[in-house]
Amino acid sequence: MILPLTPVRFKQHAARLFARKTAVVCGDHRFTYAEFNERCNRLSSALTLLGLQQGDRVAYLSFNCHRLLEAYYGVPQLGAILLPLNIRLSCEELAYILNDSAPRVLCFDPEFTPLVDRLRTQAPSLQHFVVLRGEAPPWAHRNNYDELVAQAEPGDYDYRQIDENSVAELFYTSGTTAHPKGVMLTHRNLYLHALYTAVAMADRDDDVHLYTVPLFHVNSWGAPHILALTGGRHVMIQKFDARTVLELVSRERITRLQVVPTMLVAMLNHPDFAKYDLSCVREVMMGGAPTNTALVQETERKIPGCVAMGGYGLTETSPVLTIARIKDHLKGDPPDVQLRRKATAGWTQGASEIRVVDPNGRDVKPDGNEVGEVVVRSDLVMAGYWKQPVETARVIRDDWFWTGDLATIDDEGYVLIVDRVKDMVLSGGENVATAEIERVIYQHPAVLECAVVAVPDDTWGEVPKALVVLRPGTEAAESEILNHCCQHLAKFKVPKSVDFLAELPKGGTGKILKRVLRERYWAGRERRVH
Repeated sequence: MILPLTPVRFKQHAARLFARKTAVVCGDHRFTYAEFNERCNRLSSALTLLGLQQGDRVAYLSFNCHRLLEAYYGVPQLGAILLPLNIRLSCEELAYILNDSAPRVLCFDPEFTPLVDRLRTQAPSLQHFVVLRGEAPPWAHRNNYDELVAQAEPGDYDYRQIDENSVAELFYTSGTTAHPKGVMLTHRNLYLHALYTAVAMADRDDDVHLYTVPLFHVNSWGAPHILALTGGRHVMIQKFDARTVLELVSRERITRLQVVPTMLVAMLNHPDFAKYDLSCVREVMMGGAPTNTALVQETERKIPGCVAMGGYGLTETSPVLTIARIKDHLKGDPPDVQLRRKATAGWTQGASEIRVVDPNGRDVKPDGNEVGEVVVRSDLVMAGYWKQPVETARVIRDDWFWTGDLATIDDEGYVLIVDRVKDMVLSGGENVATAEIERVIYQHPAVLECAVVAVPDDTWGEVPKALVVLRPGTEAAESEILNHCCQHLAKFKVPKSVDFLAELPKGGTGKILKRVLRERYWAGRERRVH
């Protein structure tokens, strides 16, 4: 028997086996899996009444909420394509994405009404505008989302009609081109990603997951599908706020946190951190940016009983590829060795294959020192970039996806991301990895956050500069940070200067925006790096 591999099956599975269990917590709303399944089916019926057909795109401009979560099933089970939009993009950037992807429906939170009013004249493909809650503006559908869902029939959707190789989700990601690229993830990609990740993370039906990462960011690392597969609980938070996260973790008894390192730093250093009971947290997984041993150590110290670890993936890989769990036969290694491994990207999950290769495509030595580019062969790799065959062929060659990430790999397969190719500093002919410098700076007790970028230099072309945010109540001079680096880095890797900032610019997922930091130092120069 051969059935299509589609994540829609997970929703139906959860509705059968966990019907009475609370599935989704969103503010004052609580839905069982039976209710969640019915709402997803009603959404599908409502979209059908709007004229949606197979292959059509449905865009969402929304904070994390149960309505957006419902779209992860209600849209693809129609054979349509879900397009979650980054809420932090400019009107110009969103207009480009909407014109490139040509969705017919845009669902939006009322906070974005003025923005959508501007966008609707710039995106001719849009035929229907649906406000997710509250009163609809005069140019939108007269019924809001909840009214449309309530009026629609629940329906019964047969997943056997779905082509597993068709596109289910479309995520736009910035890259080396002038405009964002649409990453096409298929039903098959998403189904196998949920299976592989659930096995690698040993997910259980008593897991309670908090959506700290925005759903527009690769469906929050696959959680909507993984939790339905295992019968876990989804807890929504509209957007990241350290105090709110701590309150929800304590009240809802969150068992696993998936966070960008900057989010974790904000939580651990919140002045009221000690007031909250976080004993329920079993694991903290960090991704979206490289982590470091200091943060892993601090997390496990401040949340006793939890295990902290790194992970790695890309939008183009559905996303999770590696997890830095300690293999069973390595648990007897010295604590410092285990700590170092937990701060890496980890080793591959499922049947994915990862190599680290030199510019000629030859594998680097698995010694944890030699640097190369990460290449991937996996069921999780995207179908390609939307309407960009040339860009797709540039990154997928001979059945390997070239990630643009530089890393080392050791003899146990643990990958350590050293840098993005575009974030390397080329100083006097030497390649300097900014992530390596950042790991060292984070070990300084006064440092809360840091980023290292390339800045112009008349002698060396460009040199590394450190941008540092200090912990509240601490002090550190530039010389102190540089001397700390000198003790742990080769001389040519040590930053030439340090600037102290009140905060670092961050994107919608909490990642530090290095391009914004670089701009201030390269502005007005004819030659620009990267």
